[in-house]
Amino acid sequence: MGNVADFKFEPGKWIPFRDTKEIERVRGIKRADITKHPNPNVRIRVVPDADLVWHFIGDMVTRLRDSDLQDKPVVLIMPNPCHAYRFAAMLVNRMRINCRNLHIFAMDEWADQDGRIAPETWPCGFGHALLKHFYFNIDEALRPPRKQVTLFTNKNVNDYSKMIAGMGGADACYSGPGWAGHVAFVDPDVPEWSKNVEEWKKQPARVCTLHPLTIAQNSLHGYFGMSGDLAAVPPKAASIGPADVVGAKYRMDQHGLTTMGTFSSWQRMTSRLVIHGPVTPQLPTSIVQTVPTDVIFTESAAADIEPHWNLEY
Repeated sequence: MGNVADFKFEPGKWIPFRDTKEIERVRGIKRADITKHPNPNVRIRVVPDADLVWHFIGDMVTRLRDSDLQDKPVVLIMPNPCHAYRFAAMLVNRMRINCRNLHIFAMDEWADQDGRIAPETWPCGFGHALLKHFYFNIDEALRPPRKQVTLFTNKNVNDYSKMIAGMGGADACYSGPGWAGHVAFVDPDVPEWSKNVEEWKKQPARVCTLHPLTIAQNSLHGYFGMSGDLAAVPPKAASIGPADVVGAKYRMDQHGLTTMGTFSSWQRMTSRLVIHGPVTPQLPTSIVQTVPTDVIFTESAAADIEPHWNLEY
């Protein structure tokens, strides 16, 4: 790839993780070896691309069913794969699962330059998508009370992690790495998150600055037009903290984003870094390597990294 013997260079200084030896090592991890990890509690599977969403939905709906049958609370930290939530709501309705015991905490939400968190009425907001695609798609008789769906606001952000902990911690936290390696919106190289590993692991939810790579990534997502419209993406966000990820009883980390279903994917390299690289605030999702986690790669994400000159420069 880039750093061949006759032409070596350092990564750009704005790139968060710049250890070239580690980068070259994980870049060379082959599909056949992607599931091997020194921590046996990091359980890595590779699944067909089309199956990724069903592992997430299957786990979530199973927890909702068990909560109903056992009449016990279930606390979920939920990200924003909005189309997948429609499938979850459909299964809840078909199976007549009563979600009276469900307590939802949104994983993150957008904020403006002054830290003002987007309201649930904003069409591009994560809270808006969670309500629209999941909550309001559940039959009214089966929905949890609206007060059991907690979205980020400027009133609750400083107590958000305490609210999760007050429920006994999350029963499940579902995540997937961003281009900068973030978990939720815990980005590297921004002022709100510590660079000291032990201090960083203990940090709770807060409003934080977004790394430029996070803004670029989201400009390619559907709710911002998939057109590289960088100015459409807010510069800050509210996010759960590393402490909330570590504090969850179960974690599922998913790796399978591609460009509109093509082979092209920024996540193929990022996923190798955060799962097989060092545990560091410079690769925030790497925190899942320190606790039992189910890690799911798609075949596309697990594919070997190599030049494809016959397809594109």
